[in-house]
Amino acid sequence: MGVCGYLFLPWKCLVVVSLRLLFLVPTGVPVRSGDATFPKAMDNVTVRQGESATLRCTIDDRVTRVAWLNRSTILYAGNDKWSIDPRVIILVNTPTQYSIMIQNVDVYDEGPYTCSVQTDNHPKTSRVHLIVQVPPQIMNISSDITVNEGSSVTLLCLAIGRPEPTVTWRHLSVKGQGFVSEDEYLEISDIKRDQSGEYECSALNDVAAPDVRKVKITVNYPPYISKAKNTGVSVGQKGILSCEASAVPMAEFQWFKEDTRLATGLDGVRIENKGRMSTLTFFNVSEKDYGNYTCVATNKLGNTNASITLYGPGAVIDGVNSASRALACLWLSGTFFAHFFIKF
Repeated sequence: MGVCGYLFLPWKCLVVVSLRLLFLVPTGVPVRSGDATFPKAMDNVTVRQGESATLRCTIDDRVTRVAWLNRSTILYAGNDKWSIDPRVIILVNTPTQYSIMIQNVDVYDEGPYTCSVQTDNHPKTSRVHLIVQVPPQIMNISSDITVNEGSSVTLLCLAIGRPEPTVTWRHLSVKGQGFVSEDEYLEISDIKRDQSGEYECSALNDVAAPDVRKVKITVNYPPYISKAKNTGVSVGQKGILSCEASAVPMAEFQWFKEDTRLATGLDGVRIENKGRMSTLTFFNVSEKDYGNYTCVATNKLGNTNASITLYGPGAVIDGVNSASRALACLWLSGTFFAHFFIKF
């Protein structure tokens, strides 16, 4: 709404029209080479959102009338304020300088401002462009997500700012901060377990410090036994078989000997499961304890097993002392799957 719409006073409207005619006819006459050195406004003024912008205009004592305009809207005419915006104030009105200030600048303040003067019945203008910069801000980002290995994942990070910020995704892996992509969207096809972890979105436009947010991807995968070792121990001694499995979600363990599932307290053994590790402890090894044991690791995505041997002094063990991932026999598979489906 114009000044007349706010004041509803005919004589005020006439003054405004007169001022516009005075300063805008001929419209936007710039100062050219050979013209008087006034009015001379500043070069383009660049400020950050929320700061104050000062617009200065150099004049001399031949000037009889001065005004600042934003496009066709009069802000100040001399010392008289015509803008209804309380953020706009006059700073200096002297024979050599005419300056105003716009406080708490916002993006809608951006644009051309005109210093217009009247001297010897010849209007002249000089223009300055106000540029408003806005620090980067991430407005929308994907939530933490859990997916199965082999799935496709798309992460979104939307940011605003002036100039438009550059959005960068990085994977903060245990191997170090790795570059991923420069785009609002990060697409990962056939995701692998080593691609789990935190992903950092950074929005940068050099106006202020980058805005940084993080998203965590959890990748589920079936167990695999990474460590299982045959153990030799004498009769009467303490023997420990260990089995380590990696899995997400964390694996659950079961121990078998031949067709028997072992449990803590049975035949003087103890089973302890802590994180990725399961141990089978014999407190007083006897001859009947020697033989092959099967460690089974399971989660909702699958299972794996390893055969581990407890042997006595002088025993010859075929193969290497590492995890054997041979398929379990039919009776073991039947026992395991019955337990698995009852639980899940």
